Amino acid sequence: MYEYKEPSSGERPAEAHRGSAARFRTRVSATGTGSSTMGGTMGPVLHWLHDVAAVTLLKARRTLFQAAVLFCVLGLLLWVSIFLYGSFYYSYMPTVSFSAPVHFYYSSDCDASESELCSFPTANISLLKNDRDQVMAYGQPYRISLELELPESPVNEQLGMFMVKMMCYTKGGKMVSSVQRSTMLHYRSTLLQTLSTFFFSPLLLTGMAEQKQLIEVELFSAYKTNSYQPTVSTVIEIQSKRVQIYSSQLRIHAYFTGVRYVLYNFPLTSAVIGVATNFAFLGVIVLFSYLQFVWGGLWPPDQVRIKVMMGDSTRMQQRREEVKKRMEQENSQKELVSPRVIGSLNDASDDQADDTVVAQSSKTPFVNATEPNVPNSEKDVSPDSVVLEGVDQSETTLRQRSGPSKSL
Repeated sequence: MYEYKEPSSGERPAEAHRGSAARFRTRVSATGTGSSTMGGTMGPVLHWLHDVAAVTLLKARRTLFQAAVLFCVLGLLLWVSIFLYGSFYYSYMPTVSFSAPVHFYYSSDCDASESELCSFPTANISLLKNDRDQVMAYGQPYRISLELELPESPVNEQLGMFMVKMMCYTKGGKMVSSVQRSTMLHYRSTLLQTLSTFFFSPLLLTGMAEQKQLIEVELFSAYKTNSYQPTVSTVIEIQSKRVQIYSSQLRIHAYFTGVRYVLYNFPLTSAVIGVATNFAFLGVIVLFSYLQFVWGGLWPPDQVRIKVMMGDSTRMQQRREEVKKRMEQENSQKELVSPRVIGSLNDASDDQADDTVVAQSSKTPFVNATEPNVPNSEKDVSPDSVVLEGVDQSETTLRQRSGPSKSL
């Protein structure tokens, strides 16, 4: 019978150790096999991800660089467009309005009465800005007016109408134009003056209002300065010795037409249109320059080469035709000029000439493109060379025929 024998205490740990070692090796081998399989699978994926990341980064960098260059170019074009429009506006648009104070002077070395001056009040006004630039542009119409601030004094009310004279001068002191206009205070009845004084008495007492009138005298409605004799100064004279004036202003206002009217009355719309036009024009120029630099132009150079070659072949054909015509004319002229001898001597000379022509023609090579034995160098004969050879042969024949006549 089979007897069960328990292992000894020394044998059990050894067997347990061997079993655990075997199981560990099995696990290690399984783990190594799985890791090697995973590493073999993940290696190409990591390389592909690295390549994709590198290409994406390169494309992003290139796109960012191109966008930066495009943004800089567009910004530069916009700045240049604004600068060009501003320069055009500054140079094309003249001064819209000009105002200058008028300071009248008069002589005071006379024995005048209480209400009269010694001379007419006169003022000299310069029409130059900063003593250099002219106020009025050439060919532009201007409205010139004089504003007089007159008190409602009894002297001015009794004065009635008086004349205002304006004279325009050039730089050399030559008067180019003059005008005279009449004016006066506006009429106000005694009752109206009393009521206005009563209602405006608080303002009149505090000094916030005054009893005065502002009169505007239009001197020129459409004055144009001459480019050959520009107006640089003017003299204004009040032709009254009793007039009383608080202050005076000379105002010059331009009346625009055409493009200047649009630029002045619609500044924002004109600025947008002008800048956009300049931007489009400069953009087209930059685009053409870029195409010329990158592609070498909008049209490929092959077409130009074909046109040049066609022109060369046409010129060669014309030259050949001219040479052929010249040869025919020379042959016809030489046949007419060659002498004819009557008799046996003429026949003999003709026979000798024929023998000579036959002998020389047998010596000269005949070019035939159909013969198979002719070398390629003789076959590839240009029409110009053939024509020249024909000219030489005709000259040789004529010289041999004219020999006997010379001997006779």
